Amino acid sequence: RRQRQMCIRDRNDINVTMEVQIMMKGFKVMVMGIFFGFLTMTVIAAEYNLKMGMVAGVSSNEYKAAEYFAKELKERSDGQIEVTIFPDGELGDDRSMIEQLSSGALDFTFAEIGRFSIFFPEAEVYTLPYLIKDFNHMQKATWKTEFGKNLVDKINSELGITILSQGYNGTREITANRAINSLKDMKGLKLRVPTVPANLNFAKYSGALPIPMAFSEVYLALKTNSVDAQENPLSAIKAQKFYEVQPYLAMTNHIINDQLYLVSNLTMETLPEKLQIVVRQVAEDAASYHTKLFMEEEINLKNFFKAKGMIITEPELDEFKTAMQPIYDEYSKKNGKLGLEGIRQISDIK
Repeated sequence: RRQRQMCIRDRNDINVTMEVQIMMKGFKVMVMGIFFGFLTMTVIAAEYNLKMGMVAGVSSNEYKAAEYFAKELKERSDGQIEVTIFPDGELGDDRSMIEQLSSGALDFTFAEIGRFSIFFPEAEVYTLPYLIKDFNHMQKATWKTEFGKNLVDKINSELGITILSQGYNGTREITANRAINSLKDMKGLKLRVPTVPANLNFAKYSGALPIPMAFSEVYLALKTNSVDAQENPLSAIKAQKFYEVQPYLAMTNHIINDQLYLVSNLTMETLPEKLQIVVRQVAEDAASYHTKLFMEEEINLKNFFKAKGMIITEPELDEFKTAMQPIYDEYSKKNGKLGLEGIRQISDIK
């Protein structure tokens, strides 16, 4: 009997020992799993965490294009580059973000080439009403003229900013609380414009009263009739739902908007050459996607606005173009021979 009890105790000891061994093996597996999991996380963690700021909001085509840019950069860099997007002017207005790029405080942003008139007054030529005919003309004016090439070089060498690519960002039209069938209908119209010389002057010389105002304030101002009208590309009119508070849309086609994909030179210098190539390639593809978004949307937007109850007018534009001559005169006087050469080269593009 005593021998039987000893055998039972021996079996129990063996079972306990086996359980302990199994537990230890499980613990080792768990530890190894955590260890290798940590290694995996380390491997896929981005080596370059970069920031992109933009003025447009999350409902805009610009934001969709920025998301594409960030997604493709991550994929094509094998996870080495991670871009965080800051929309809605979270990091400041476009001027502020250009300056942040210049100092290296920000990595990527959007801006129109004409916006660089803040730093190089001759760049205003790209915003002169009716000078640029369409986006194809804008691209040639930027990349194919000596004037454009010199400006791109100055942006790079003097501001420390590289223009990676250029996308189409729409053609500016007017929405209003009254019909605009001709130039005379502009007289006395309180027209909201951005604080940009060409837009301010367009309002002034068309007979309207220019009202500079932050973009975020425009909807309420239109709704309360603090202003009578605003001017923006069709995509922005849709994204901001201006059709809810403006019954009329006038196809004035007065300024072509581009959108440059910009990177800080300081950022590019931190990247190995292979990743610099990836950034450039992705920016080109993102700009093409950007352009496609705007162009495809514009095809259908007039019908969209009609369905929302807007009345669309097609004013005769020759009288608008004639009325803009003082803007050209002021630009030429301010920029002298360089300005005149810019107008000539861009006008001569076939």
